[in-house]
Amino acid sequence: MSGSKILGLTGSIGMGKSTVAGMMRELGVPVFDADAAVHVLQGPGGVLLGEIESAFPGTTGPDGVDRQKLGAAVFGDKDKLARLEGIVHPAVAEMRRAFLRENAEVPLIVFDIPLLYEKGGHEGLDAVAVVSAPAEAQRERVLARPGMTVEKFERILALQVPDAEKRARADYVIDTGGSLDETRQQVAVIVKALGRAE
Repeated sequence: MSGSKILGLTGSIGMGKSTVAGMMRELGVPVFDADAAVHVLQGPGGVLLGEIESAFPGTTGPDGVDRQKLGAAVFGDKDKLARLEGIVHPAVAEMRRAFLRENAEVPLIVFDIPLLYEKGGHEGLDAVAVVSAPAEAQRERVLARPGMTVEKFERILALQVPDAEKRARADYVIDTGGSLDETRQQVAVIVKALGRAE
């Protein structure tokens, strides 16, 4: 289908994955961001609004999905969550297929998949890069986010595959504990190794 190599990019909360994805784009590598795709599908005028509203009445409005209301509607209910995923996942998969078609001639593309190991999204990838940082740096970054609490952070961590396990399973580890330039150098090495010169 495509001659491109596909790199899965993942990493736990606060590890710097968005920064690394940006560096990949700066090097001319197309990045498919699954979270951004969901925002488009559920945002103002998003194609999934009607289906989500009929499944979960009162959770959408002129600004798209009200994430808090939708979260409350499915929280702790496996059946409702499965129903929501059944609406969202096929639409994201279709956007990903379109992205692959559009970039069929490109040597390397990146799939930015936050929960790659948690949700089993590593099939069909040529390699996986995990973005990582020392635990103290991660904690500091996450707790600096607006509305973040220690309890919330602990809950999120508990749901994610431990960083050490992600690092062990990855083909590449990008350490964001140093300077941005050091991170950028690591990214450039991986991009080059996977078939793209600067």
